[in-house]
Amino acid sequence: MSAAPAQTVRRRRVFYIPGYDPFHPRRYRELYRREGAEQARISGYGLRLLPGQGGRGWSVVSEQDGMETRTEFEVLTWSDIVRASMGGSVAATYAQMVRTAWVYVTTGALFRLMRLRRGPILAALYPVVALLVQALVALAAGLAVFALLPGVVGLIGLAVTVILVLNGFRRHDRRFFAYYLMHDYAFTARWRGAYPPDLDARLAEFGDRIAAAAEQDWDEVLLIGHSSGAHLAVSVLARLLQQGRLPPGAKVSLLTLGQAMPMVTYLPEARALRADLARMGAQERIFWLDVTAPGDACAFALCDPVAVSGLVPTGAAPLVISAAFRKTLSPERWRALRRRFFRLHFQYLCAFDRPDAYDYFRITAGPRRLPERFAEARPSRSRITRSANRFTAT
Repeated sequence: MSAAPAQTVRRRRVFYIPGYDPFHPRRYRELYRREGAEQARISGYGLRLLPGQGGRGWSVVSEQDGMETRTEFEVLTWSDIVRASMGGSVAATYAQMVRTAWVYVTTGALFRLMRLRRGPILAALYPVVALLVQALVALAAGLAVFALLPGVVGLIGLAVTVILVLNGFRRHDRRFFAYYLMHDYAFTARWRGAYPPDLDARLAEFGDRIAAAAEQDWDEVLLIGHSSGAHLAVSVLARLLQQGRLPPGAKVSLLTLGQAMPMVTYLPEARALRADLARMGAQERIFWLDVTAPGDACAFALCDPVAVSGLVPTGAAPLVISAAFRKTLSPERWRALRRRFFRLHFQYLCAFDRPDAYDYFRITAGPRRLPERFAEARPSRSRITRSANRFTAT
């Protein structure tokens, strides 16, 4: 019987960058509390949460493989920027829809992205279709009122009914996610892939937090980016490397989950992100693990974000692996979740019935650093490296 691997982490600092999400960090704390307890029950290890400082984080004490590890979590928030971008009327959202479609069609990005993965493109088209269907339903209701009322009264009734129905759809968007997803795609399209100034400044603040942690005596500083937060995490670390702000020997690792980076890098003004990806793909100081799953329709599953963006890496980053939902979830859970696309996009942060190489709670609270945990891992055999990107300037 082989001996248990040596403990390399007793104190870990985790920074988590969420995706396009308007919610308070406590949402992620409660998700970690609930799902961590379930994973600990399934896998047979100990895991408990303690209060964090400042309301943006939490502490985790975990005993795995007979070794105790303490992890300090901090959520790097940009939810205020998200909320500001989600404002506006129903009419403004429909105007966003037209502008976003125009950008992705006229740049050719929409058609080129379909050569990589059709799933995330269909997911991107969903809010467009949903909003058009809602408009047709509202118009049909308005025409029904118009048919019942004479003359000018009927016209007024038509207009009022359309407005009321559209506002009703918007109030119940937590059921449809049409407005939410439309705002998400419009946020990127508005700047044609460039970082808006307020977000660029926020990335600099994130970099300050991570650089300060890298100077301290942590056994591992782990940066996690989920969904849209994945490419933000890449940019933060790439810029720290460029600026020489990570001390020699700093034990910094990167984990990206459910990334959709081509949705940005295939746009003409995404020069900064492409430059950051090229830098991260060429370096070997920071171990970078990229995890997606073909069952996640919102992610560009198993697409190497450096290679598919038309950039030529010279290092080993990233290591692209699959969370393999069909294998790691029980048949019952897979059947329950397979059509809940938004929920599946968050499965990377949740418990697995049959955890394999990827286990969020062993990675974030276990006794081994990310590069050591995946030292023997190989890229997924289904990894996609071909590029259809016409915009490769950095």
